[in-house]
Amino acid sequence: MENQEQKENYQHKIESQLDEWRADIDRLKEKAKNATAETRLKYQESIDKLELRLDEGKSKLKDLKESGGEAWEAVKVGADSIWDTMKATFAEVKEKLRDKDDDNEKSA
Repeated sequence: MENQEQKENYQHKIESQLDEWRADIDRLKEKAKNATAETRLKYQESIDKLELRLDEGKSKLKDLKESGGEAWEAVKVGADSIWDTMKATFAEVKEKLRDKDDDNEKSA
């Protein structure tokens, strides 16, 4: 029973993180709408990269939900690796785009 509770708590944690990242992507899309054509292209490249990672995360979450009993521990290990990669990708993109925002403000 404890194992099931851990699995459910982990799933909720991952779902919350995916929702947060979806909101981040939506905010980037809004920023891109107001950007210059060149900057919009760079935003779109980053958004595409993030959405790919988000899809990977959703797929891993689905695997996690479908795993039973002890098998979820093995799935969790793989999920943890993907989450680490996703966190790094989101942090990298946010930093890159923040630099672009700073450059745009300086030239304005």
